[in-house]
Amino acid sequence: MKRVVILISGGGSNMVRLVESMTGDHPARPVLVIANSAGAGGLARAADLGVPTAVVDHRPHKGDRPAFEAELIRVIDAAAPDILCLAGFMRVLTEGFTARYAGRMLNIHPSLLPKYRGLDTHARAIAAADTEAGCTVHEVTAELDGGPILGQARVPLRADDTPATLAARVLEQEHRLYPMVLRRFAEGDRSRLDLTTA
Repeated sequence: MKRVVILISGGGSNMVRLVESMTGDHPARPVLVIANSAGAGGLARAADLGVPTAVVDHRPHKGDRPAFEAELIRVIDAAAPDILCLAGFMRVLTEGFTARYAGRMLNIHPSLLPKYRGLDTHARAIAAADTEAGCTVHEVTAELDGGPILGQARVPLRADDTPATLAARVLEQEHRLYPMVLRRFAEGDRSRLDLTTA
């Protein structure tokens, strides 16, 4: 059984979907949810689901990213995970960190990578008059939002979309895609999964 640690920064809706999916004949189980803020709403949701939680606050390190990551690594490694899932974890990770967990770390990003790495993805898709948007699950490498793509879900852009309405529809697909990719990844399947939605 693969051991999964999930990293969050906020409400943790993708984390909840991942945890809920890891039951029955699923080849993985959640062993820890870590937040970089004690105020992250997802901590209580994880606890309600019976998953142990931890907080590694980045703020006391005052921009010393390696010091923050050293503490994060200590907490992660104590849980002995096979797979790390970033689920709305809003910290940029150093090359040293990503190399340590290379081939074992997944992230979900709210755009059709390689388009719109970074933030404000929905506004950027609308401003570009794209016909579709979506989300991507990828392996994490030192390149921001740049690792091998494991899955994408496409969402048609509507003429009256705002960043908020588009974000809501994309989030629904994130909740579909991420659990599906995690299961395949835990089974050793790294082939790409593509979902479309009307």
